[in-house]
Amino acid sequence: MIHWPAASISNLAIWAIAAAATAAVIVRPGKWPEAVWAVAGALALPVCGLITASAVLQAVFEGLDVYLFLIGMMLLSELARREGLFDTLAGWAVRHAGGSARRLFALVYGIGVVVTVFMSNDATAVVLTPAVYVVAKKAGARPLPYLFACAFIANAASFVLPISNPANLVVFDGHMPPLLAWLRAFALPSIAAIAVTWAVLALVFRAELAAPVESVSHVPALSGAGRLAAVGIAGVVLAMLGASALGFPLGAPTLIASAIVIGAVQATRREAPWALLQHVSWSVLVLVAGLFVLVAGIGQTGLIAALTESLRASVHAAPRATAWSAGATVAFASNLMNNLPAGLIAGTAVNAGPMPADARSAIAIGIDLGPNLSVTGSLATILWLAALRREGEHVSAWQFLRLGMLVMPLALVAALACL
Repeated sequence: MIHWPAASISNLAIWAIAAAATAAVIVRPGKWPEAVWAVAGALALPVCGLITASAVLQAVFEGLDVYLFLIGMMLLSELARREGLFDTLAGWAVRHAGGSARRLFALVYGIGVVVTVFMSNDATAVVLTPAVYVVAKKAGARPLPYLFACAFIANAASFVLPISNPANLVVFDGHMPPLLAWLRAFALPSIAAIAVTWAVLALVFRAELAAPVESVSHVPALSGAGRLAAVGIAGVVLAMLGASALGFPLGAPTLIASAIVIGAVQATRREAPWALLQHVSWSVLVLVAGLFVLVAGIGQTGLIAALTESLRASVHAAPRATAWSAGATVAFASNLMNNLPAGLIAGTAVNAGPMPADARSAIAIGIDLGPNLSVTGSLATILWLAALRREGEHVSAWQFLRLGMLVMPLALVAALACL
């Protein structure tokens, strides 16, 4: 029998603050940044005497590896954007589409897969999207199919490698499998998710992709600094894969390797790095730290312990069915509370003790792929919407949901079936 935590006044207060803060992160009342609401909720817990200051500091410190990874990847993405790598990739896609919208869509989708796999889903959603928008307009194509491709592949390809999504670090929390073990677990599910997502999107947008597009012969050339940045990014990826293969935490190697590449490029340009640093979304780190504190508060109520007990009991009774149900549950829960807090809660539960690999892998798939259902599912999708608004495009929550209801469940079933 599962013993759920008692609904004491303090527990109810913690749950209410965490729920309100998470909802505000998603809705952004007054258009205030997401980080403001996460920090407000995190500060409310110690101020109201619900958790101690030491517990807050411990929760913040537990996210160190995630912060280092995010800093490294954000710096690298900004470097790639500034040096025109994404503009060149998008221009290359238009040039090789040969006037075919279907071919252009496939090329953009393929570039999105590569960027997501090796530079994380945030780079695809936030940095590749504006470049794709510009070249789609130049080619006379309706941009929405290509923009949606950026949004959906950012999540569908985000469990190919451990480095493909910061949520992977959150879910496994110091228990990240070595690279070869990761590939054995996730290679087939990733292929299934990527293929099914592409097939559904191509089917939904078949009318838009039937129209011809203009051929663009000119592709923006990379400068010497741009070529150095491209080589450096490849080196950072190799460093991260090496760390993953050896079972090391990914945060420090990512940041150190990125700093070396940025230093080399800036030395070539004879510029200080301050301008580059100014364009990085540092508030994302504050947001993640606030979420770590909120989850620590929820853990203090006993809810996560109860979930852990329930999961272990289910795994013992029916391991395969539990893997499916756990993956589906966290996939849909990610859209109610965003996949970062959902991943923190799920990761805390699965890392509390021995857990079958299938159940752990199914939860990771649900956390990474589930956000393709709605705009509230992941920070990457929220940032993708912001990138669209800057380009004058508008995608409503209902418009995304209608497409997500077709794409996500089918891709999730396919991925879980391949575990």
